[in-house]
Amino acid sequence: MKITPLDIRQKRFETALRGFSKREVEAFLELIAGEFEEVVKENIGLKEELKRTQLKLEQHLERERTLQETMVTAQRISEDMKGAAKKEAEIILADAEHQAEKIVHGAHQRLVQVVEDINELKRQRAQFESQVKSVVEAHQKLLETFSGRTFADKDYARVEDNVAYLTQKKAQNGE
Repeated sequence: MKITPLDIRQKRFETALRGFSKREVEAFLELIAGEFEEVVKENIGLKEELKRTQLKLEQHLERERTLQETMVTAQRISEDMKGAAKKEAEIILADAEHQAEKIVHGAHQRLVQVVEDINELKRQRAQFESQVKSVVEAHQKLLETFSGRTFADKDYARVEDNVAYLTQKKAQNGE
């Protein structure tokens, strides 16, 4: 039986010759002591459980703080990594642009060299054409010189006339 504060207040002891019955008072006190002992034990148990719960709570709070710090650190590291990646990307892009400029510059120099080579070849061609034309003109003049009647051609006709005349004479005389 559990004793409540009301039971204690309403409990009446019989009076004996010298006051309350000693046995009833002692039995009641023993009952109250037992109940009170249970209450004290329960109270101690609850206090210990409260301490364990508070310890767990502190551990959980510490874990939460650690997790928050870890998250903040991870976020900071993530931002640092993003910044580093961005810088690296900018460096790579700048390097690529530099390489592209070098390639374009090299191509432009090659183009200039090719144009100069073409112009040199055109100059050489014009010079060659001029030389060939001079040779052709010289040969043309030679051909014109030889195609006209020369002294030898005139002599040849006269020599043939003389040979024909002499042959005729000889034929007349030798007949």
